[in-house]
Amino acid sequence: MNDDISDLRLQIDAIDDSLLDLLNRRAEFARQVGEAKKQGVIYRPEREAQVHRRLHETNNGPLSNDTVSYLFTEIISSCRAQEELLSIACLGPAGTFSEEAVVRQFGSQVCIVYCHTIDEVFKSVGSGTAAYGVVPLENSTEGAISRTLDLLFEASLTLSGEVGLPVRHSLLSNEKPQDIEKIFSHSQSLSQCQRWLGDNFPFAQLIPVASNATAAKMVASEERSAAIASQIAGHHYGLSVLHSSIEDKPDNTTRFGVISKSAVGASGIDKTSIVLAAQHKPGAILNVLEPFAKSGISMTRLESRPSGVGLWEYMFFIDLEGHQDDEVMKAALAEVQMKSGFFKILGSYPKTI
Repeated sequence: MNDDISDLRLQIDAIDDSLLDLLNRRAEFARQVGEAKKQGVIYRPEREAQVHRRLHETNNGPLSNDTVSYLFTEIISSCRAQEELLSIACLGPAGTFSEEAVVRQFGSQVCIVYCHTIDEVFKSVGSGTAAYGVVPLENSTEGAISRTLDLLFEASLTLSGEVGLPVRHSLLSNEKPQDIEKIFSHSQSLSQCQRWLGDNFPFAQLIPVASNATAAKMVASEERSAAIASQIAGHHYGLSVLHSSIEDKPDNTTRFGVISKSAVGASGIDKTSIVLAAQHKPGAILNVLEPFAKSGISMTRLESRPSGVGLWEYMFFIDLEGHQDDEVMKAALAEVQMKSGFFKILGSYPKTI
């Protein structure tokens, strides 16, 4: 028995040695590609999406595709960092779901710029303080993040990626459950755990704060309190997990967008986001969108927002399947633009893996 285990361990050691050699060879080739590009763009999300899709197609297990993507995101991140450490802005402080989305998209070998508000994330990217920003777009239970939509409409930045993140809320505290009088969290998180809170802490005072990580940071120094946040935030601020997965809907997911100054090329499986305004008359929006139906282009989201210009006038935020440089998409977008009172392409980007 012991001889069998020793033999298996020797084989694992040999594989580890081979892996180390291959990883270093990959890093060297990545460095050579970077030198060949010279002043070219370091981060190519369309290329990275193609890498992940190819690996998923060739993966025979036992590792899951999610695990393979996690491992290769870190490998790519480490290779990229040899050329340049990307700066990524997101909502802070450390331990937010936004930070988790950053790591899921870019890997851990990045410089994170923590911001207090979504506005500040946009400003950081616009000013060049950060090369990219990660902002929440919508939640599966709460809907669209209005401020993000407004800023996408106003800013001269482009959507260059999307990240889907399963949201798992935990109750964090170093107090005994019976001693908790106040519970801090972001307003959306409090809403997403409303039923559970009513059943388990009906008399606790619920206090909304700027972010879940802010809540965890506050609770670390405040008695008789708890925070609703991620377990990562709990670990970061030294809090115990009293209860996990307390969200009312287990499929709770937040979709994040990556913003930048640079457009992204086609990866083969892409989405395009646009915003437009139709004339204020019956059937106007159906008429404007008709070219998409005629061209067989699928809409995956249609969200309306008050325009802020006239009473009862709305902007429509739309996600489409395909890239803006595809010939069919290009023709349909041109026709829609002609029919629209206002039209803006927010960006094309790889569909989330």
